[in-house]
Amino acid sequence: MNFFAHQDQARRQTRRMLWLFALAVVAIVAAIDCVLVVALGIGSASHANGGVGWGGLFAVSAFVVLVIGLGSLYRTASLRGGGGVVARQLGAVPVPTDTGNFAYRRLRNVIEELAIAAGVPVPEIFVLEDEVGINAFAAGYAPTDAAVTVTRGALDKLTREELQGVIGHEFSHILNGDMRLNTRLIGVVFGILVVATIGRKIAEISSRGRSRDSGGFVFLGIALLAVGYIGVVFGRVIKASISRQREFLADASAVQFTRQTDGIAGALKKLGSLAEGSRLASSDTEEVAHMLFGDGVGYSALFATHPPLTARILRLDPAFRVEEFQAIAAAWSQPRLVRDSASESARADISIAGFAPVGAVAPTREAMASALPAAGAKVRLSPQAVAHQVGNLGNDDRAAARHIHATIPDRLREAAWQPEQAMALVFALLLNDETDVRAGQLDLLRAHYDPGTCAAVEGLAADLADLHPMQRLPLAALAFPALRRRPRTQLTTFMIVLRQLIDADRRVTLDEYCLARLIGLQVMDSLNPAATQVIGRTKLPEVAVELKDVLAIVAKYGHDDAAAAQRAYVLGLQEVLPDVPATYAPPDEWAFALDRALPKLDLLAPAGKELVVHALTRAISADGMVSVAEAELLRTICAALHCPLPPLLQSVA
Repeated sequence: MNFFAHQDQARRQTRRMLWLFALAVVAIVAAIDCVLVVALGIGSASHANGGVGWGGLFAVSAFVVLVIGLGSLYRTASLRGGGGVVARQLGAVPVPTDTGNFAYRRLRNVIEELAIAAGVPVPEIFVLEDEVGINAFAAGYAPTDAAVTVTRGALDKLTREELQGVIGHEFSHILNGDMRLNTRLIGVVFGILVVATIGRKIAEISSRGRSRDSGGFVFLGIALLAVGYIGVVFGRVIKASISRQREFLADASAVQFTRQTDGIAGALKKLGSLAEGSRLASSDTEEVAHMLFGDGVGYSALFATHPPLTARILRLDPAFRVEEFQAIAAAWSQPRLVRDSASESARADISIAGFAPVGAVAPTREAMASALPAAGAKVRLSPQAVAHQVGNLGNDDRAAARHIHATIPDRLREAAWQPEQAMALVFALLLNDETDVRAGQLDLLRAHYDPGTCAAVEGLAADLADLHPMQRLPLAALAFPALRRRPRTQLTTFMIVLRQLIDADRRVTLDEYCLARLIGLQVMDSLNPAATQVIGRTKLPEVAVELKDVLAIVAKYGHDDAAAAQRAYVLGLQEVLPDVPATYAPPDEWAFALDRALPKLDLLAPAGKELVVHALTRAISADGMVSVAEAELLRTICAALHCPLPPLLQSVA
C-alpha cells in the first residue's frame, strides 16, 4: 500500500473511531438511564405527579454527554503540545544531543538517518529508562512535532539492525498518518473512561468518610464505576479495531525502509523469547497501549491492540518455528559484544547483551559507496517512481541518507544540535556569496541579535562553503529539534529575520526559497501541531488557479527556454486537469505565488495530491533532465503538501 492509500485509510479509520465513540457514549448514557429508571421508579405511578420524572432523566443524560465530551476535549487539549507531551507524561527522558553514551548515540544516529532518508524533520528522542521490556512508540500530530520513545530494554537488548527495524516501524506510523490517529485516540478514549474514573474517585473518597450518608455515596460510586466499565470495554474495542491491521502494515514498511527482514523479525522474536517481552511496568501504559511496538499491557485476544506475535513474525519469516523462542531464550545467557557502528572493533565498554550475530561492520566515510551526484549534475526522473517514493524509503534512500549524515562535518552537526547555535546555523545557510549583499545581511542580523550570535553566523558560514547542495536541507532538518525548543516569541522574530535575509538582495533564488519555505513550514506546524492539516478533502477543480501557477513555476525553472517550458506545463496540467485550458502564464512574483498557492493545495485529498506529484514531476522533467536545485524545489513543494520525499529522487536510465 502506498503513502496516499495509507492516508485514505487513516481518514476512514478516523471516521470509524468517531462512530464508535458516539456508540460508546450512547451505551453509557443508556446504562445510566436504566439504573435511574430502576432505582427511582421513573415512569411509575409514584412519579406520575412529581419527582424526577422523564425531564430529569433527560437532564441527567445531557449532563453525562457533557461530562464525556468535556473529558475528551480536556485530554485532547492537554496533548496539543505534540508527541513530546505524551513521552514526558509517561516519565520518558530526552536523549541529550551531546551524549557520550553509546546506546544513546546509536539510537540518535539511527533516527537521524531515517529522518533524512524520509525527508522529514528529525523527531524528538526519548527513553523510558525504568522499562526493561523491549518496546517503542511514536506520538504526535505531524512529522514536525513527532517524538520517538524507546525503552531501556530496547537499547540494551537489540542490535543495530534490530533497532533499525523497530525505528523503521515507528517511522511508518509517523509518515502514514497512524501517529496522528493514535494521538487523537488517547483523547477520545479518555472521554468514555471518565465516568468510570469519577465513580472510582467517589467510592474511594466516600469509603473513608464516617457520616451516615457515606454509604449511599459509596453505592453511587460503585454504580458509576460499573456503568463506566462499558466505556472501558468500548475504549479497548476502539483501540483494537484501529490498531491491529496497521501493525502489519508498519512491519512491512520497516522491511521496505531497511531492505532486510532480519532486523524487525529479530526484534519480534526477542519479544516472544525473553522473560520481560514487551510488557511495561508503568501504570499509565493502558492509555498508550495502541501506540506501542509490542503489546505492553497483556490484553486478551478480544481486546488485543496488536496481532498475535507469531503471526507478525511469520509474515516476515515464513520459516519461523515456535521452538526458536526457547533457543533464543537459552542463548540469551551468553551475551555477545556488538560492534560500534563508528568503529571496526568490538569493545567491552560498549557491550550490549543480546543473542544475535554481530552485523557487518559499518563502512567508513571514505568507503561509502552511496556518493551523492555532483552539484551540477542532472538526472532523469520518472513521475510514477517519484510519486512512489513519497513516504516510502528504499535501500538507496537509506544509503544516501547515511552518507549525507556521516559526511556532514562534525562542527556543523554539533551546531545543529545546540539550541543556541541552531538559529545561527540556519542564518548562515542563507548568507549570500556576494560581498555587498552579505554585508547587508550581517547588518540586519546585528539589528536583531547579540554580537555572539552574529559571530557564530559568520563562523558557521565559513564551514558551509564546501557543503554539498543536497546536504543543506538535511542539515536544516537536524537543526529543527533544537529550533522548536525556542520560545514562541523568539521563533516569531526568527521567521521575520529569515524572510528579511532572503529579500536583502531583492531577489529570491531557488535554494533560498527552498530552505526558508521548509523551515517556515516546520516552525509554523510545530507552534500549533494539533491544528496541522495533513489529510484534506479539497478536489482538484477547486484549486485549478493555484495548480496552474505552481505548474507554470516548476516548468519555467525546469527548462531553459520558454517554448520548452510551455510544453512541460501542458504535459503537467494534463496529468491533473486535462479539461482545463492550458494557458501558460508564469507569475512574475513566483515566490509570492507559491506561498499563496501551496497552503490551498495542501488541503487536497490524498488521491489529488498523488496526481499533483505526478504532474509536478512531469512538468519539471519534461526535457528529460533535472538539476539538483530543481529537485530540491520539487522536494520543498511536496513537503509543503505534507508529501515527504527522500533527498535522492528516483532516476531512470
